[in-house]
This record gives sequence, C-alpha cells and structure tokens, in this order.
Amino acid sequence: MPDPTNAEIAALLDELGDLYELDGAIIHRVTAYRNAAKAVRDATTSIAARVRAGTVTEIPGIGKTLEEKLVALVETGEIPATVKLRAKFPAGLVQMTRLPGLGPKRARKLFDELGIDSLDALRTAAESQSLRAVKGFGPKFEATVLAALDAGAGEAPRGRVPLHDALAIAEPVLAALREHPASERVELAGSARRWVDSVKDLDIIATASDPAALAQAFAELDLLESAGGIGAAGARGRTHSGLSIDLKIVAPAQFGNLLQHFTGSKQHNVALREAAVKRGLHVSEYGVTDDATGETHHCETEAEVYALLGLPYIEPELRENRGELARDFVAPTLVTVEDLRGDLHSHTTASDGHGTIREMAQAALALGHEYLAVTDHSASHGFGNDVSPKELVAHMAAVRRVSDELDGITLLAGSEVNILTDGTLDYEDDLLAQLDWVVASVHTSFAMTAQEMTDRIVRAIEHPLVDAIGHPTGRLIEQRAAYALDMDAIIEAAARTGTFLEINGSPRRRDLHDVHARAAVDAGVKLIISSDAHRTTTLENKRWGVATARRAGLAPDAIANTLPLDELLALRAGRR
Repeated sequence: MPDPTNAEIAALLDELGDLYELDGAIIHRVTAYRNAAKAVRDATTSIAARVRAGTVTEIPGIGKTLEEKLVALVETGEIPATVKLRAKFPAGLVQMTRLPGLGPKRARKLFDELGIDSLDALRTAAESQSLRAVKGFGPKFEATVLAALDAGAGEAPRGRVPLHDALAIAEPVLAALREHPASERVELAGSARRWVDSVKDLDIIATASDPAALAQAFAELDLLESAGGIGAAGARGRTHSGLSIDLKIVAPAQFGNLLQHFTGSKQHNVALREAAVKRGLHVSEYGVTDDATGETHHCETEAEVYALLGLPYIEPELRENRGELARDFVAPTLVTVEDLRGDLHSHTTASDGHGTIREMAQAALALGHEYLAVTDHSASHGFGNDVSPKELVAHMAAVRRVSDELDGITLLAGSEVNILTDGTLDYEDDLLAQLDWVVASVHTSFAMTAQEMTDRIVRAIEHPLVDAIGHPTGRLIEQRAAYALDMDAIIEAAARTGTFLEINGSPRRRDLHDVHARAAVDAGVKLIISSDAHRTTTLENKRWGVATARRAGLAPDAIANTLPLDELLALRAGRR
C-alpha cells in the first residue's frame, strides 16, 4: 500500500474536523484538526515518512493524539475515528457545510429536523420552500442557498493555490537549484512571476553547465513527492502539497526567449506574436525569426526580445494584454515597497492582533516606516476580540503615549470600524471625531443584494469622519468570492468625497483587485496600500498590496501613503 500524500492526509484531517464539528465537539478540538491539516498541507517533506520516522510531532500543531491517528492512517490506510463518524453522518452533509451562511451547526439542524443530507436534497428543500419551516431559516436563506448552488458552492475546490502558498513552495526549490554547482541562471516564470492571485502550477527556467545533472538534482529534492521526464531539457515534479513544478533548462543564448514565453500571459503572448507578424517577424520560445531572411535571433534577456520587436521592456506584472503593447504605451515607473512611508491598517492585542502597541510600532520602525495607524476592531466586529467605546478612549491614550515615547515614528490612534447593514458605523460620531484615522470595513452580513451592499458602503464612504474603506469587496482568494457590489458606484462615491480606498496587503485578500484599482485611480481616487497586520511579521504584507498595484500599472503618486504624514493628512483634511 503506497503512503498517502500530504494533500490526501490534509484532506482527511479537514474532513475529520468537519465531522467532529457536526458531532458537536468543542471548538478547540475542531480547530486543532484544521490547524493540523494546514500544517500538513504546507509541509515541504513527506508527512507519512515523518510518521514512520517518529518525527511528525516536531511539526507545530501535531501532538501525540494526532500522531496516533496518523500512525493508524499510514499503517492501515484509515483513521478509526473518521470511519466511525462517516457511518454517523452522510458525506453530503459535509459538503453542505461549505455553503455560505450554513456551517456545521446549521447543517446538522437541517439534517436532524428535515433529514437533508446532500446538496441535491438541500436544493429540493429550498425550491419547495421547506427550509422556512425550520426555526432560524427563512425565505431569504432559501434564495441564498439556490444562488450559492447555482454558482457552484459546495463543489470540490478547483485546484488553484493562492500565490502566497505557491511562492512558499517555490522559494526553497529555487534556492536549492541555485546552490547546485551546475546551476548558472534559475528564475521563476509563469503566472507566479506576474504575481497573479493564485496559480495551478509553477514554471522554472534555468541554464546550466551540466543540464542533465541539474535536472537530476531537481528530481531528487526532498521537497518533491515525485518526479519524471528527467533529462537535459529539464524535469517535471510534484510537491508533497500536490503542486506541479516544471523545470525547463535552455541554452544561455535562449534564456530570454524562454523566460519571456513561459512568463506569459497567454493573451499577452498572442498579441505579441500578432504584432510581430506585422513587422515580418515570428516569435516563439526558441527565438525571434525574420521571415524575410529566415534568420533566428536568440536573446539572453527578455529586454532583447522586446527591443527586437520595437517595444520597451514590459514588467512581468503588466503582461496581460491590457494596452501594454500599444504603439503609444509608455512604460510606467511602478510603485515599490520602498516607496511606502507608512502603514494605515494594523491590529494589536487590544483586539485580534498578536503584538502590543509598542511591539507593532517597533516592527514598523525597523521596516523604515515613518508612521503607523493602529486600527483595532471596533465594538461590533462580529467575531469577538474588539474594542468597546469605553475601552477605545483608554486605547487612544495608550497609542499616543507610545508614539510620544518612540523616536522616528508617529503612531495614529485609529480604528477599523464595522459598517453596519444600513451603512452606519458602530461608534458614535463624537467618539470617531477623537480618532486620528478611521478605516471602515464590512465584516458581517455578506449575503445582501448588490444594491443593498452598494448602498451600505456608499453611505460609509459619505460619512465625513471615514478616511478609508478597508478591503472593499470582501474577497478571500480561493476561499470566498467578492460579495455582490456595484464597483462603479463605489468608485464614483470615493472620488466625489475624497475617501481613500484600500488595497489590502494580506496575501489572502489583495483587495482591491488590480482591475478595480486601475479604474479607481483613473476616476481620481487616491488609494492606500495597507498590511492589515495582525502580527509584527505581517507588517511586511504590503509586498502583496504593492504587487496588486503594480499589476494595475500604478506609479507611486497613485498611492497616498507614499506621502509624508503631514501631506497625507492634508490630503484628507477636508473630510474632517
């Protein structure tokens, strides 16, 4: 019996967590299995091998109890607790828990009272208006269920990996290849190099003094679960998390051709080839061929490829066929992390953060920031760990005290206030007026109509004490789609009122999306790039927000927190 892969083990642990929650287990037990599933999924070595070696408990989140279950899985192919709970709850019930607004407790209630045990049964009950007979479920929920099922909710994941997770896998592979004696140049290509939101696989382009040796070294990496197609042209591997990696090895003279081709995007490359044909040239991963002479030009760099086609060098993030190949295109100077002078969205232990005010301030100072807005969650965050109105007064004083005590950085006493369903805020205006910085965000009631959600956010935008709207569309990459929203109306309101819109730097959010960010700037909206930091380490999240801004083609002057603090506050002064 072959060992289970990390992806298979993680899926089983996730399932066991879901089954325990359906069974009414305490939340800490459920969370333990979900955390363990994430640890297994993120592991770069074989979990089954570590179980056999007795070292699996060295992985954070896996203790003795979980080790016993993993030993049983590796030795017998099953986890006894899973077998027992599967007999108790139909498989379709777990699928039901993936629907928005349902969850294990509510799914269990429908199972107990109506016998609903699958997505099909749930659809039938919603269509026949049977759900409203159960307390806590009404016509609106029935409509939400049908809309979610029509959109594919509850189906198996599509197999895309958030870029943050993919790069965590790619970076040690790249490092290992670069350290090999035969290695000359090794670069990440594909959609990951363009900093897209999520990827299906990874591409690596390399040159080597001994291509076959580098390919073999790649195939033998402990980071890979399996490898094949090994030869002088490269190899293909699969990581323990199930992500495919293609290594392509090319002669140094063609490195630029191959890197440009495999960086993509497909749309960019198609448009590039069509433009080349008009110039009597043919472009491929092998070179640029002059159709008149038959001569093929090989390019060591991508810049040479674009120069042969009469184009400026185009940054990878811009290669989406959004006008970057037009004759009048002028390559912009894109914003960088180094351009940002401060961070305007962070959390501390006062709400759901993991660092104190001082710890967060010192970490920001170490990153070279000139200012940091401390914006802990307000009174109705919806998930606990928030700051009541009474507590906020003391919290403001604490932020300002630490600011006075530290040289080189200014702290803004702020808050991330919750936008209630009617668009009002959960602090009174007289309290909001005492804050230095106010971020308003939606944290609850996502299943509103597009008009309701738009009206809700526009009303917050129009509030004179709101400085910025945090994570405006509510999306979580590969986890939760953006809620229904009229972004044109949101952008118009922000432009009209001078309210900043945020590009949230959490790699799970990157919200605004780059298309919306470009539209906002074109409409005259100033954006901010914030980390949404909950730990000192996540203050570095801004690299993900910057990547989104770069994909939107944004220069530093489009981002408000590239300004010194006095200029930033003067920019928004008219709102207060």
